[in-house]
Amino acid sequence: MSTQDFTVEVGGDGIALAIWDMDGKTMNVINDGVMNELEAFIDRVAADNAIKGAIITSGKKSFCAGADLSLLEASAKRYAATHAREGELAATRELHDNRLSKLLRRLETVGKPFAAAINGTALGGGFEICLACHYRVASDNPSAKLGLPESQVGLMPGAGGTQRLPRLIGAQDALQLMLEGRHVDVAKAANLGAIHKVVPTDQLLAEARRWLKEEPTAEQPWDVKNFRVPGGAVYSRQGMMLWPAANALYRQKTYDNYDAQRAIMKCVYEGLTVKSIDAGLAIEARYFTSLLKGPQSKNMIRSLFLSKQALGKGARRPDETDEQSVKKLGIVGAGFMGAGIAYVSAKAGLEVVLLDRDQAGASKGKAHSAGLMDKAIARGKASETDKTALLGQITATDDYDALKGCDLVIEAVFENRELKSDVLPQAEIRLKPGAIMSSNTSTLPITGLAKYVKRPKDFIGVHFFSPVDKMNLVEIIVGKRTGDTAIAKALDYVRQIKKTPIVVNDSRGFFTSRVVTTYLGEGHHMLEEGVPPALIENAGRMAGMPVGPLSLNDEVALDLSWKIIQATKADLGDKYVEGPMDRILAEMVDKRGRFGRKNGKGFYDYPQGGKKRLWPGIRDIAPTAVGANFNVKTIQERLLLIQALETARCFEENVLTDVREADVGAILGFGFAPYTGGPLSYIDTMGAAQFVAKCKRYQKLHGNRYKPCRLLVQMAKAGHNFYQRFAPEQRDVA
Repeated sequence: MSTQDFTVEVGGDGIALAIWDMDGKTMNVINDGVMNELEAFIDRVAADNAIKGAIITSGKKSFCAGADLSLLEASAKRYAATHAREGELAATRELHDNRLSKLLRRLETVGKPFAAAINGTALGGGFEICLACHYRVASDNPSAKLGLPESQVGLMPGAGGTQRLPRLIGAQDALQLMLEGRHVDVAKAANLGAIHKVVPTDQLLAEARRWLKEEPTAEQPWDVKNFRVPGGAVYSRQGMMLWPAANALYRQKTYDNYDAQRAIMKCVYEGLTVKSIDAGLAIEARYFTSLLKGPQSKNMIRSLFLSKQALGKGARRPDETDEQSVKKLGIVGAGFMGAGIAYVSAKAGLEVVLLDRDQAGASKGKAHSAGLMDKAIARGKASETDKTALLGQITATDDYDALKGCDLVIEAVFENRELKSDVLPQAEIRLKPGAIMSSNTSTLPITGLAKYVKRPKDFIGVHFFSPVDKMNLVEIIVGKRTGDTAIAKALDYVRQIKKTPIVVNDSRGFFTSRVVTTYLGEGHHMLEEGVPPALIENAGRMAGMPVGPLSLNDEVALDLSWKIIQATKADLGDKYVEGPMDRILAEMVDKRGRFGRKNGKGFYDYPQGGKKRLWPGIRDIAPTAVGANFNVKTIQERLLLIQALETARCFEENVLTDVREADVGAILGFGFAPYTGGPLSYIDTMGAAQFVAKCKRYQKLHGNRYKPCRLLVQMAKAGHNFYQRFAPEQRDVA
């Protein structure tokens, strides 16, 4: 039979081969249609006496990318609708009915052997299908990854993964894979025991057929009497050593912020205390349902998958604009940022001109790419041939004429207006008609920098984040006179280098730098209030930020922050309002020579070969309030709330125009607590009325920086939230 997603062939040997190849998809995903066909296939295998066993494989380069997350989002919406119409019990029952989990349990107990022939990446629900098969053989595809990454979007495996994987490889290894959402290659998966065998690609189906003919079994290990869990049961000596340590590591890494990781821990623990896997699957269904009902999974799926994917595909690209791909890229400034941009661009196949004020500086910038390739080679991720090819795409030079023929030039010199005013016109005069000039500035308004070029409509901001090779976000800044062609060119370039773009309108600090400055600034305010530095830092991490505000300021560089403050003060004149950051940074930078991690001295000391530690001298600059009682939960809330408030201000001021870009940009750009789904999701989950009330309370205690903006006050009165009031336009993008 031939259907939309599966083609099934039954050979004379009695083996049914199901080839999964979804129409119109680059990768197979699980949706209602797939489950319909999978159910029909299982029923056919079970009913047809001529069929002795079955193989499931893929007709694509990968096996399956997992569940269609828009399907899960729809499930959450159905739950809300049923809850409103019929109440909690009916809604929960509907959500609890996990069809895929039931299908896979039927597959493994139908009485006939199933083999999964895994010809590429199998993740999430796709890997759960493989785990339910009695035999799992994978091709030796070096790029193939296997795993259960659901926790990365606020979910947990819901089709038996939390019960089958620990019973195959032991709780310790299974927890590491699921809690971190890690992918492993096929060799590692075989070593762990998650799959049975790895063979050359051209032998994949032959090996599956061999097993079905020579070693078939229609019974899973956990369905055999006296089955023992690898690594020991929960109430064994090994279990008593594992679980206390696992719980400590879980709390150390998550601060108990993540519902999904907590559910995985509980689900695996409880599932391994029951004898029957059916009881374990019922436990899994209960926890999976609780996650789908909660706001965290909804927010994380929306921001970290659906919105991120839509933006990466060009959701904000101007209509009616031709393809603007970049073939030759120019970069002016071969420092750390410029060198990083050169690397990711060359890696994407672009011809790159890396320009600096002298040849030595340009060559040093190119050497950065060589160093990154050396690290990739050492990890087995690249070869010497790859390194030679990549470096061959980068021309290091001090000659501006080398920029001729570039489609796009990115200025990436130091954050100094005078320096930028010098290099921008020198680069622009070398550009061909239609080429785009841009700046990697992180704070200086693009409209102001556009005064130094002759074609402001072809000038735009392209703000990367450090380190460029690791940070996935690029902030596109539109000046007052920037044209659609420049926007399209910038977006198409970011898509070429496989990063996620957000588009914001011009403003001092734009969006990301402006918001993250409130996080840094709040750390300084707290120092001024006498809050102990260690409490500030720990509270930042406990709130879900990757590092505390003082540590982040060290990473940004204290002298750079101080230069930005002085530049802002010069631009704003009498309108500039000083705060604790001015005094503290002046003391740290000008008087103490402490520039941050870059010179090993900031709010932290960075001893060579040792771990960083808070600098004891902070107490001389900002003494701790003796006898004060500071509430850690309040400090955590302040650090998140001040960022969310500034994000709302950016939305009110039209710096941001798309709610997706606010949340995706904040998480990818500066690590705003991912479990919240982003700052606007954080406000929506709390409710605008409650958020405004908290702002007003902190305003009375700590000043007008907490004053809620007019938009938030209006939303609080009307009972609105951001994702309803400003629902993003749904566009089909390639």
